[in-house]
Amino acid sequence: MEFSEHIKTANVEDVILTQPFHPPVKGTLCVTGHHLLFSGRDGDSSAQLLLLLRNIDAIEKSVENLVGCSGLGSRSSGQSERSTGSSGTITIKCKDLHILQLDVPGMEECLNIASSIEALSSLETVTEMYPFFYRPSFLSLQGQWGLSPAEQDFAQIKALSDRWRLSEVNRDYFVCPSYPPAVIVPRSIDDETLAKSAKFRQGGRFPVLCYYHRENGKVIMRSSQPLPGANRKRCKEDELLLQAVIDGSELGYIIDTRSAQLAQQARMTGGGFESKSNYTSWKRLHRNLERGKVLQESLIKLTEACSDQSHNMDRWLSKLENSKWLSHVNSVLATAGLLAECVEREGCSVLVHGSDGTDTTLLLTTLAQLILDPQCRTLRGFLALLEREWVQAGHPFQQRCAHSAHSHARLKQESPIFLLLLDCVWQLERQFPLALEFGEPLLLQLAQDAYASDFGTFLCNSDKERCALGVKEKTHCLFQFLCRPSERDRFINPLYQPTELAIWPSVQPPSLQLWQGLFFRWTQSGQYLQEAREEIRNLVMQCCRRGCGQSAVQLEADSSIPSSGVVDC
Repeated sequence: MEFSEHIKTANVEDVILTQPFHPPVKGTLCVTGHHLLFSGRDGDSSAQLLLLLRNIDAIEKSVENLVGCSGLGSRSSGQSERSTGSSGTITIKCKDLHILQLDVPGMEECLNIASSIEALSSLETVTEMYPFFYRPSFLSLQGQWGLSPAEQDFAQIKALSDRWRLSEVNRDYFVCPSYPPAVIVPRSIDDETLAKSAKFRQGGRFPVLCYYHRENGKVIMRSSQPLPGANRKRCKEDELLLQAVIDGSELGYIIDTRSAQLAQQARMTGGGFESKSNYTSWKRLHRNLERGKVLQESLIKLTEACSDQSHNMDRWLSKLENSKWLSHVNSVLATAGLLAECVEREGCSVLVHGSDGTDTTLLLTTLAQLILDPQCRTLRGFLALLEREWVQAGHPFQQRCAHSAHSHARLKQESPIFLLLLDCVWQLERQFPLALEFGEPLLLQLAQDAYASDFGTFLCNSDKERCALGVKEKTHCLFQFLCRPSERDRFINPLYQPTELAIWPSVQPPSLQLWQGLFFRWTQSGQYLQEAREEIRNLVMQCCRRGCGQSAVQLEADSSIPSSGVVDC
């Protein structure tokens, strides 16, 4: 179907746009296949709007009759004041939590615009989405797509150890549809053994290496749950694979992101866990991390709390607590710290999995690497980590990010698991302001692009789907774009001081704070905070250019603007 078939009214004059930080302005509204455009009459750039329709989570419309009503501002010549008629209001709620309002003259025009927006913002055919049409002159579709090819990652490990190999057992995606074509596995395990192990794991996600500790040679592996079922079946190939991982060590750990009770219940539906009798050298630890519907409802409640206009502190704090969002942040960071501690301090290899191995598993393996590996704390290293652990590893972005907090649609497979990761990274960045080369602006950019983007990085649910639809050939890579010098400067942390030490997060209640930059981004307090941080950044950069004696850290400490704090409600 052509985009034009969805557009019932393409242009409307005399529309009034109301959005945060700007006074209402009258102008022309235009609907295209992928964007909602608004241009104010006065030509002021602040009165312009270019909104990607994919970013729209929900719209609300109302229509009313007008009697003796005159419009806002002056009209163009030849137009007369409306004394009677009708108008409509469209409230647009975006996935990045931005809310704006359009007052449209004419009931029919209002309903047509609303209908067009609803249809175009909910297109599900991947190849009809904007990344397949985005062709900026400064980017090319030629060359490598992405930052972290498996061959490059393996070369780094091969230089440190000969115990591992790069397997292409999944080159046709037959063994595991959600894995990339090449994965790193123990050298002593052949592809036939891997294929048999895959049949014993949910969705074929057999254990693969995702992190190698340079100092002690221990590793982090990830997979999905095994499938012993109610009959307690076993798979000797899977047992052999895990035994090869620890290679004679006395002990390895399995961190299961489900409670022991949920893992037991999974047996009734064909799933389960690694039994002690068959995996004798592995100790199982259960840490229940919420996912799916529970997380989505938590985000919805948090967003409602942040939009509360009552200015009642007790009520607001009660809503914040009831959302349980910070409790989820606490649980994830605590478990990621445990994972890193098993590798760094106890000198043990660890296997991480939940049920499918595509959500909470990736949360933990990503954060643990950020804690342990200084390379992952650079801007390029962090983006490569996300590419490796989320895009290539099969996180179903299209399903999880189909809707955000405002949608009225019935929940299906939506879950803000990637948003939870970014929040946890923000907590690390706040607790260790010198340790990460990137700052909050990068995290906010990623949060927005995960839900609606000009780039193809977060399209589809797996590498297999991207390959089938030609995403890597027909769209641009977000991570490569963010590494361009012209963009990189926007995201660099001016206080960055590299350290080889691990950064251990605190999960005590005073140490965790609500991410104001995201959840209050479109409020006045959020705007003040953004302006203050930009001013601090400019001061730091001026100080660095002058080479003055005062350190950047001291400059921030002396500033009257806090780097973070409790929201002033």
